[in-house]
Amino acid sequence: MFKKVTHKIAVLSDTHGLLRPEVKEILTGCEVILHGGDINSQRILDELKEIAPVHVVRGNNDKEWAEKLPIEMELTLFGIHIYMVHNKKHRKQNLDGVDLFVYGHSHKYEEKKEEGIFLLNPGSCGPRRFGQPVTMALLKIEESTGAFQIEKIDLTKDKEKKHALRVAEGSLKHVVEIIIREMRAGRKVELIAKRLGVECEFVEQVCRIYVTHPGVDAQGIIDKMEVSALFDR
Repeated sequence: MFKKVTHKIAVLSDTHGLLRPEVKEILTGCEVILHGGDINSQRILDELKEIAPVHVVRGNNDKEWAEKLPIEMELTLFGIHIYMVHNKKHRKQNLDGVDLFVYGHSHKYEEKKEEGIFLLNPGSCGPRRFGQPVTMALLKIEESTGAFQIEKIDLTKDKEKKHALRVAEGSLKHVVEIIIREMRAGRKVELIAKRLGVECEFVEQVCRIYVTHPGVDAQGIIDKMEVSALFDR
């Protein structure tokens, strides 16, 4: 009787410079790593390559260091034909022959099937975007049949929604403007949070978006944080 062989592939995206220890632990049990872009640095890519072979596409935040990375990619792994691009809006038109379409960018986990093709956004397992879980996925392929399944992994420790702000929506932009000003003055996250009476996680998120999106203003930061989830109801 033949032993059933199942290949395990890690699928992740939008690490934005953070490779969590719990993510690395999961990766060590995988044969291949697929990354949907927004890696943030060569250091993170090198860390991934030390664990397993990596196939990666370039994200919109992967700048000069990533110039040689492909914008899109097609590959076949253990009989499964995979197409990858960071932003699904930039996908090629013809997906004939593709079994699995992997993308990222939104930081939101998505898994569905359209016209016979499986679509997978593993979400983000890097710095947490407020209100969204920290996720990745495992692609498991049965060698004898080529059948595959996708397992969602939610690494969010605290699954209860927390409200970071106790301010009215009208004053939120002003709060973000203060955080930017304080950050540029060199003040620490903890001090800024204490002064404003907000949680450190919110201040960290504002600072990260400001740094990774040159030229963004307070309103742009609010839009990127999908801040409607932050208000008290």
